Amino acid sequence: MIKQVLLPTDFSKNALNAIRYALDLYSDIRCEFYLLHAFQASGYTLDSMRVPEPGEPHYEAAKKRSLEGMAKLKQMVLLHGQNPNHTLHTISTFNSLVEAVRNTIAKKDIEIIFMGTKGVTGSKARIFGTNTVAIMEAIKNCPVLAIPEHYSFAPPKKIVFPTDYKTAYKKKEMEPLLEIAKLHNAKIDVIHIDKEKDGKLSAKQAANQELLTNILDQCSYSLHFLSEVKISKGITLFIESQKSDMIAFLNKKHLFFGSILSNPLVKEIGYEPTIPILELNDNSKRI
Repeated sequence: MIKQVLLPTDFSKNALNAIRYALDLYSDIRCEFYLLHAFQASGYTLDSMRVPEPGEPHYEAAKKRSLEGMAKLKQMVLLHGQNPNHTLHTISTFNSLVEAVRNTIAKKDIEIIFMGTKGVTGSKARIFGTNTVAIMEAIKNCPVLAIPEHYSFAPPKKIVFPTDYKTAYKKKEMEPLLEIAKLHNAKIDVIHIDKEKDGKLSAKQAANQELLTNILDQCSYSLHFLSEVKISKGITLFIESQKSDMIAFLNKKHLFFGSILSNPLVKEIGYEPTIPILELNDNSKRI
């Protein structure tokens, strides 16, 4: 089967870096890549009483800028190297980014989205970039892989997967992680951090752990437990000590900055993003 990959862009350097990472990550499999740019007309907002129509000066000027930017971007992407496994498509559309992404996922049966992150301190929007934040929080049924602005591709060999074992896992949700691990012979390090307990799992947690290990059994993996440490600090120290190449987490609540794992992750790791972050969602249903 041919993998359908969405590459939203605002023509920034960090967006280009994410595109190049996607091309390298999936270099050995057949992919349809969709470069997507959502444009808006100067002086108008999409929630205005009136928006410009095709043929009107403001609309046509914005469309021209988008098409010209996309043409330049496509040339830059092709300079990265042409791969017979890959087919590149471009989409320029008058819409908000979120709605453009949502529509493209539905029309093209997109399986994963790549976004760039900005390595600057400050609010969550400035950390990841407002576009990446919007997609991670709004798109519930498609995984997102966020790539740090200056991260140079290296085949992932160690992937960290933090968990509290409170979630019943499904293979469908984990498939993007399993695929990456198998593609690059990566080891998945499952880490459970409990700063208050002695590492003993409840019956429910033990059952979920068994379910997770059954899913991961087709890959190389190991289980780790860290105690007497804050979740965020434990994740950071583990990544540093193991020289991990990627971190993945399952976002069941679809509130990227509200869950027990993602919030500390943003605070401790997101301020200076150093490795790609894979947000897994329940993509068994299409938007």
